[in-house]
Amino acid sequence: MARPLAFVLGGGGARGALQVGALKALVEAGIRPDLLVGTSIGAVNATSMALAGFDHQGIATLVRNWQDARNSELLTSNTLWLVTRAILSRRRGTSYDRLRAFFLSHGVSPEMCFADIRGVRLILVAADINTGEPVLYGEDDREAILEGLMASVALPPWILPVEHRGRLLVDGGLVSNLPILPAVRQGAREILALDVAEAPSRGPRAAGVLPFLGRVLETVEAREGAIEKEAALARGIIVHHLALHTGPSVALWDFRRVDELIVQGLYRTRQALETEEYQGLIRDSGGG
Repeated sequence: MARPLAFVLGGGGARGALQVGALKALVEAGIRPDLLVGTSIGAVNATSMALAGFDHQGIATLVRNWQDARNSELLTSNTLWLVTRAILSRRRGTSYDRLRAFFLSHGVSPEMCFADIRGVRLILVAADINTGEPVLYGEDDREAILEGLMASVALPPWILPVEHRGRLLVDGGLVSNLPILPAVRQGAREILALDVAEAPSRGPRAAGVLPFLGRVLETVEAREGAIEKEAALARGIIVHHLALHTGPSVALWDFRRVDELIVQGLYRTRQALETEEYQGLIRDSGGG
């Protein structure tokens, strides 16, 4: 049996709803992870499943969380105002308090630590802005889950860098948006990577500063993911890379299409599980 099995949940803001559908399909197939590793919105989804349970009840909880997120303005779309405010203010960012309150209201208490999780290991990925290295919450199971979440989702300009033990931490997606190597570092021998990043655009040159920066980010994330996958394969790790985002562009902050994206992720994953690549994984999990 090719174990331990890690589910790697990448970052992508509102596109994380695709992972909800994917996780539902994996629960239906009876495939359970030994390790959950998440970056940014992937860290949020991984935490929800680790706390609620990797079963149909856990999926129902995750869906409700996303429906609540759809009805809350967690990330504003006014990026110009955000950048200006970040330059003129030293506050942690306008979305910090909103997100922290959201996590608190959905069962992540300040006292809860990684040692409280049962049945699966959870690793949340942030990034040290000074060294460019990933920082893994959960290696020390005495660390607070809420602290790890807030560091993993600290994406400027919405949330400014978080200070922790003398380090400045930001969204883990800036150094490992699809955290395959962090999973390898935690002992994974087989990895199912749920990738919600947008593929680099091959269309005409982006007009304007923000579209251009978006295209740069897409290119960097795609290259990072490819490098991590190649490095894992070179070490003999089995990597199933499931690219979930195949539709029209979805902005990080646009949570209006949650229901549509959940369905898309569900059917995309069901289709993948029918292919030969995933049959061994299903058999090893007792689902076939």
